[in-house]
Parts: sequence; structure tokens; C-alpha cells
Amino acid sequence: MFLPRQKSKSTKDPEKAALAAANRPWVEKYRPKSIEDVTAQDHTVNVLRKTLMSSNLPHMLFYGPPGTGKTSTILALARQLFGPELMKSRVLELNASDERGISVVREKIKNFAKIAVSNADVDFPCPPYKIIILDEADSMTQDAQSALRRIMEQYSRITRFCLVCNYVTRIIEPLASRCSKFRFRMLDTTSTKDRLELIANTEGVKFEEGVLDTLIKTSDGDLRRAITYLQSAARLHNTSNSQRSAITPASIVEIAGVIPPEVIVEIGKAAGLEPPPDAEGDRVMEEAMGDAVKGSFEACHRVTKKVAMEGYSASQLLIQLHDYIIEHPTLPAKNKAKCALAFGEADKALVDGADEELQLLNLTLKLLKSLQ
Repeated sequence: MFLPRQKSKSTKDPEKAALAAANRPWVEKYRPKSIEDVTAQDHTVNVLRKTLMSSNLPHMLFYGPPGTGKTSTILALARQLFGPELMKSRVLELNASDERGISVVREKIKNFAKIAVSNADVDFPCPPYKIIILDEADSMTQDAQSALRRIMEQYSRITRFCLVCNYVTRIIEPLASRCSKFRFRMLDTTSTKDRLELIANTEGVKFEEGVLDTLIKTSDGDLRRAITYLQSAARLHNTSNSQRSAITPASIVEIAGVIPPEVIVEIGKAAGLEPPPDAEGDRVMEEAMGDAVKGSFEACHRVTKKVAMEGYSASQLLIQLHDYIIEHPTLPAKNKAKCALAFGEADKALVDGADEELQLLNLTLKLLKSLQ
């Protein structure tokens, strides 16, 4: 009498598995399975490939900008060393942002480090040691880092450590000197575009021309962020399998939370800076200025008020406006230097908690003076 219920359960399991696979983050789905799959880190990959052949792994320190493949590289290396099954017992991964106190070092890390290794898998190299991965190790307190030194020395025969961080200067020197350092460079445009295009084609995502360039620009060289934006845009446009619309650059800008380029251009015009010939822009902000003369107090005030009403982040606007002015092709270097000082003062004021609208107006007027 229970057979129909068992049959119903077995038919639902594949559906659940398919749903789980469809909802899986693309960052995890397309994470490199081997070190050969790591993008644009040739020097590091070559050194690790030789290390993989000899199975003689030192303590390692991976550092570089976020989204460049640091964690993916060490996980791929561990998978090639131990295999997917033995990796569960041979590798301990901790995110130091959540667990960074000295108690974690003394208890969790030390207890795992002193455990004897199990039998090796004949299908993989399986060297006689374990690997402890400390992600975001630069968030660990100095006391925790100091306590880690002794553990690294005491259990080096059966345990290897890999510290992953964004800022190598935040790792204490006694700890850094015990590790082989590997610097991960920011991904170049070509490598990032190739990877994004591969993922989009594999997932059957349609996109308009300029979408990949917009993804690269809004992610600031962070491939993980770019892949996340791409997946979010794909879900936004692909509401069903029968109705798939192409992803547009505008949707990427909206998802990324950046300020539209035309807004930045019009703020510059209000401050008296004419846009370069290839700059994007429309009539939205010009209507906000009304009859005010460009390069005047009235224009700056009206545009600032319009931007504040739209709810844009002042700190994000500072970053984009700074890049727009500093990279302007026709603006003299002397004027750029004056503008840079104004940006520094505005950033300091925002960090101290000043009113965003007033600081934006103050910045725009300082730019107006610097550009004259």
C-alpha cells in the first residue's frame, strides 16, 4: 500500500535536482575544476603545475584584487591533489572574515592540523599532508596571526597552510615570511570577455552588443562580480524558456547599481566641462537644468537637486565623476590636479558623515571654479 508513495517520491527527486542545478550560482558552477582552467594568471599556474608534479607544496600566500581567482586556484589545486572524495577530509576551508579570533586558531585550526592523514587515493597524487585554506586572512586579528605562526611550524610535516587575502600588507611579517607569495593580477579585458562570453553561450543567454564591455567596466576587473551581474540580468530578461529577451547594457548598469553615464556627463556640463565626442548622454539632465546657463551656479544647483531626488549614492557618484574628469582627453593636467583636490575633500567630508546633497553641490561648485 506504500508503493505509490515511494514511486511519487522517486519521481520528484530528479525534479528537485534539476531545480537545484538551475538555481545554482554561476560563480560556483563555472569555478575552475583544475589549475589549467584558471584565467590570466600564467606565472602562478606554471609554478603550481610544477609543484603539483612533485607533490612538494610549501605554505602559500595568495594576494591580489578580489575576483581574480585566488580561492578558485587553491581549491582547484586541492582537488587535483586529493580528488573530490578525499578532499572532504584533507582540506579545511575557513573564511577569516567570519571566524578570525584567536580562539578559532587555538581550537578549530589546531585540532584539524594535528590530525593524522588517512589512506591515500591511488587515482590522485595524495601527498601525506592536509591543507588549511584561510580565506580573507587579512581580516584576522594580529593576535590570531601571531598564534598561527607556532601552529604552522609545529605541524608542517602533516599540514600545509594557504593564506588568501586582498592586502598583503595586513599580514604580519613573521607569518608572510613563512609562505611562498603568489601575486594575482587584475584580469585583462580580453580574458574577462572570453570567460563571460563562454558562460553566456553555455547558458543560452542572448545579449546585445556592448553588454560584455559594460559588464567589464562596472565590475572593475572583478570576474566574480561580473558573472553575478550576468546571471542576475539573465534571470531578469529570461522570464520563461519561451520568452527570452536580449540583455541590454542599460539593464547591466541598473543591476550593478552604478550611475548612468549620461548623468555623469551632464554634471560635468553643469560645471562647465564639455563632454568628449564619444560620451553618452541624453536630454534628461538638460531638462533638469532648464534655462540655466551651463557652467553657472544655477546649473550646478538644479542638476545637484535632480541627482539627489533620484537617490543616487554620493560616494558612487564621486568615483564615477572622478574617473570621467581625470580621463577626459582635452582637459589640461593643471585643471585635473585642482579637481582631484576637490574630490579628496569631498570624500573626506562624506566619510565624516556630512550631508550628501550639500557636499555634492559644494563639489560641483569647486569643479566649476577649477575648470574655469
